[in-house]
Amino acid sequence: MATRAETSLLGHFTAAADAARRDAAARFARHGLPTVRDEAWKYTSLRALAEVDFTPAEAGTAPMPDLPVLRDLPDMPRLVFINGFYRADLSAPPAWAKPSTAPDLTQVAGEPFAALNTMFTQDGARLAVPAGMDAGTLLLLTLTIGDGAGGKAGAIVLASPRHRITLGAGAALSVLEITAGSGSYLHNAVLEVALGAGATLRHRRLQDEAERAFAVATLYADLAERATYDALIFTVGAALSRTEAHVALTGAGATLSLDAAQALAGRQHGDITTMLSHDAPQCRSRQTIRNVLDGAARGVFQGRIDVARAAQKTDGYQMNHALLLSPLAEIDSKPELRINADDVKCSHGATVGELDADQIFYLRSRGITEAEARSMLIHGFLAEPLGVIEDGPMRDVFDRALLRSLRTGAA
Repeated sequence: MATRAETSLLGHFTAAADAARRDAAARFARHGLPTVRDEAWKYTSLRALAEVDFTPAEAGTAPMPDLPVLRDLPDMPRLVFINGFYRADLSAPPAWAKPSTAPDLTQVAGEPFAALNTMFTQDGARLAVPAGMDAGTLLLLTLTIGDGAGGKAGAIVLASPRHRITLGAGAALSVLEITAGSGSYLHNAVLEVALGAGATLRHRRLQDEAERAFAVATLYADLAERATYDALIFTVGAALSRTEAHVALTGAGATLSLDAAQALAGRQHGDITTMLSHDAPQCRSRQTIRNVLDGAARGVFQGRIDVARAAQKTDGYQMNHALLLSPLAEIDSKPELRINADDVKCSHGATVGELDADQIFYLRSRGITEAEARSMLIHGFLAEPLGVIEDGPMRDVFDRALLRSLRTGAA
């Protein structure tokens, strides 16, 4: 039996849409929203999302909203999307970066939220860097303005942007991606990344969505030989969020570095799920996930590494650290290794702990209040993933988001 949300979403779908959208709608109609009976969603219940009605977002001309994360942003080339639609009046793109109102609906592997995105895809950034070019740094700003109704009685806004980043051989690009909003909504985004031989993408993503928002981000990345994808995902917002990364290292010598951090409080739920495929020899992947959980917050990390028979000399590593600030906070960790090659080095681990009482006592003995001492220790715990941000103004954006989260509960 279809849920209220599934009925609402299928009711808004336009049957006359193109073939890719129709195929996605048929897939969604067959499978619907995932439940905890689906292994990949075992730790993340969508029950609250399943009981709401949706209304697809519409294009508008509203001014830039006054959100804390938008204050004092670094001055850099930018593409701005509001409710999934490109806003030329708020953007300042470089010549090589193109928005698109007709995104390429490349068939993806069939993940439920990717299918939903395909059904309702709106605009998206098309970042195609030519071979050998260092394109510098670009700000990708995706904002969602909900109607504020929310709850079981009201419809919430559905925003479905779809971005694509393509780097030619030897090209380089740094992307600062910020997602934020206000009100009640579902921000369901897809990002597709294709890196040519020897290309380097530095991707810093801050998820600072509204406190009543649902946020799902699905990433598909393909790395050619000697390509490097250096990613940081920092989650502080949304009532329920999931970042799902599917990364294929298809060329020899490709490298993935994925650092992630979640600072959650109250009843927030944050899920980071990664699925890596080592398909070529001499590839390297590093994943380090850190969680700070207060109140009744729940964090999830699921990390799977598949090593193909041809992927000799693979070096894969994943580690999940959790800092629980409350007896009601919870962390679920599910690392997996599937190895079909003989000459590999793969490992995984997890740690769970609380703030060190001796460290708090030491700081208090130096005249620091308990609240300040706790904040300092939490900031130190998250310093490692945030330390990968080289740019000073960009680093300030993430530091301010962390400080806001500490003031509002995770402290």
